Amino acid sequence: MSKNIQIATVGGGCFWCTEAVFQEVKGVIAVVSGYSGGTVPGHPTYREICSGLTGHAEVVQITFDANIISFEEILLIFMTTHNPTTLNKQGADVGTQYRSVIFYHNDVQKDIAQNVINKVAPYYNDSIVTEVTALETFYNAEDYHQNYYKNNPDQGYCSFVIAPKLAKFRQLYTDKLK
Repeated sequence: MSKNIQIATVGGGCFWCTEAVFQEVKGVIAVVSGYSGGTVPGHPTYREICSGLTGHAEVVQITFDANIISFEEILLIFMTTHNPTTLNKQGADVGTQYRSVIFYHNDVQKDIAQNVINKVAPYYNDSIVTEVTALETFYNAEDYHQNYYKNNPDQGYCSFVIAPKLAKFRQLYTDKLK
């Protein structure tokens, strides 16, 4: 079977959390942490993103084989491993850079994103605030942000924030684990 390589770009708060989840998904080839959705031209830095003034969100770009996992399945995992009902906030992380967002690459992805949001909405008590926006530009985050959980599993944020998210993911999606 030949590969059907596709790309998804999503932001669900801190990119370290989202990256860690998708690195464990069967069919995912690569996960790159980065920034998207800003209004300031040029490649932003992490410090600039953290100011909240650039308009960028922390995102991950997921390269996957759609013959193994579909874009819809990627989004279902995404929508159930972060809180899509909190505006510009995930846990203690607050600001527009931590917003819930799906950056679609084409109209098919846009339609699937809207369908997934409608599908999961009844399972949440509050309204879903996840943005669905066309991807314009993706900027890679600095090297020290890549593979953050894998490289720093004993760091406090990893132990107290990422590890519980991974445990939830592993419990919900045992059939999707690598």
